[in-house]
This record gives sequence, structure tokens and C-alpha cells, in this order.
Amino acid sequence: MNAVTTRGALLAALACVLVGGSFTANSVLGDYPYAGGQFLRYALACLLLIPLAGRGAAARLRSLPPRLWARLALLAAVGMVGFNLAVLAAERTAEPAVPGVFVGCAPVVVAVLVPLLDGRRPQRAVLYGASAVAVGAFTVQGWGRTDGVGIAFSLCALVGEVGFAVLAVPVLRPLGPRLLSATVCGVAAVESAAAGLLLDGSAWLRRPDGVEATALLWQAVVVTVIGFVCWYMGMQRIGAERATLFSGLIPVAAACTAPLVGTGSYGAAQAVGSALVGAGVALGSGALSVPAGLRRFRAALPERGCSSTAAEPDALADAPNR
Repeated sequence: MNAVTTRGALLAALACVLVGGSFTANSVLGDYPYAGGQFLRYALACLLLIPLAGRGAAARLRSLPPRLWARLALLAAVGMVGFNLAVLAAERTAEPAVPGVFVGCAPVVVAVLVPLLDGRRPQRAVLYGASAVAVGAFTVQGWGRTDGVGIAFSLCALVGEVGFAVLAVPVLRPLGPRLLSATVCGVAAVESAAAGLLLDGSAWLRRPDGVEATALLWQAVVVTVIGFVCWYMGMQRIGAERATLFSGLIPVAAACTAPLVGTGSYGAAQAVGSALVGAGVALGSGALSVPAGLRRFRAALPERGCSSTAAEPDALADAPNR
């Protein structure tokens, strides 16, 4: 892995760890209106991100064609507001592990879908790594009680997780990570307010108490502002396929932080699952791959009889500079 790839992997990993840790914060927001909480989270995050958007942000937004604005609206609706709503709805009739297992399959879906949309074949290493990540996420979380409604909403959560990565691909280049994060947060805040008025009426928003305010601030400042920017910066460097591999760290981070507030435990299953996730991420991201120069050298050896040392400089001459 070169410096750019390594930096992108670290950014994606940090983003997913922050999201996983936010599940602990979610546990204290069970009595707060869903849409109102999402509105406060995304509106505050948007206000904090606007100064970081950089020069020419307004001009870049004005230059976006209507189809990309529609994609931004869909990204916010599916990958942010819809994803959180689906998880909440699934957990009404299913244990939290059930939507977690479905979301853990997102790396496999993205590893297949993104290359196909780009007109190329899926990469075998990424597919193998994504499969290991999915198995590891299942091992960490296990399986819980559910019904048909819980499974249906868990599938919707999977669609939201996939959409959060796939729908962002065409708008990431013209906007950049910071402006993209600010824009989708603003759109998501508007969509959350609309959903709140539609679903909860006048009770969609209330003043949070001290614990709820702390959890909402954590979600807005740490998970959304820092997490979203890191996620899209990582995706910009290593692509959506490899970045989504790191979503396997979400259940790992949730399992590690749950004991801190007494909502779970970390045992042998979580340790094994964490190891599988780590191995899958390393394989799919290329950390375990053979360097290109060494592959070319090995391929050249049979042709030259595996004898002369003169073969080595010739093979290494074709290797890219690191």
C-alpha cells in the first residue's frame, strides 16, 4: 500500500469506528423523537461544516446539474435519514443484532455493485475480503429474535448503508469531502424536519435533557462532522469498494464500547469476529497483496529458466517507483 492508499484506509477506518461508537450514544436517545433528533444532529453538523467547505463552495453548488442535486437528495434520504429510520423500525420487532447482520453485508454488495456500474468486473481480492468482513460482523453480533417486519426493515437498512457509499460516488469529485458532507447534512436536516412534521406532528421536536443533549452533540460533532469528512476523504483515496470494507469495524467498535455503559459484553465470539473483520479488511484493501514488482519478477523467472541473476535487474526495472 502506498502513502495515499494507507492514508485513505486510516481515514475510512476512523470514520467507521466513530460510527460504531455512536451506537452507545443511541442507547440514551430512545425516548427522544426520532426525526427531531436527526434534525438537530444534521442541522448542527451543517452549520459546523459550512466554514470548512473552502473557497468557491457556493459556485460549485450552483454549477451542479439538477440530476446531481436529485442524487444528493436521494443520498440524504436513503443513506442518512432512511437508514436511521430503518434501523429504529427494525429494532421495534427485532433484536439490534439483526439489522447489524444485514448492514454487515454491505461490503459484499458494494464490492459487486460499484464495479458493475462502472463497467468493469469486480475484483476477486475485494470480494474475498468483503465476504470475510461480513462473516466477521455476523460473528461479532450473532443473531437475535426477529419477525418478517424486522427482516424487511433490516433489508432497508442494508439498502441505506449501500446507498450512502454508492450514491456519493458521482458527486464526490465535483464537491469534495467537506462540501459534500455539509450539503448532504443540510438536505438531511430539511428531510428530517419534513418527516417529523408528517409522522409526529407538533411533538416532532422538544428540548433535550442534559444526557440527550450530550448524545446529540456527540453525534453531530464527532460522528457526523469528523466521521463524514473522514469517510468521504477515505473514499476519495481508495474508492467506494475498499472504503466500505471498513464498515465491518462498526459492529466491532460497538461491541468494544458497549461494556463501558453496561449494555453488552466483549467475549470470545467478539474477539474471533473482530479478527475476521481485520483479516477481511487487510485482504480486500490490498495490505496482504504481493507487491507488483515482486509479482512481475516471479512471472519472469520461468521464462528465463530461473537461473541467471541478470533476470533480476530486468524484472525490477519494470517495477513502478514507490
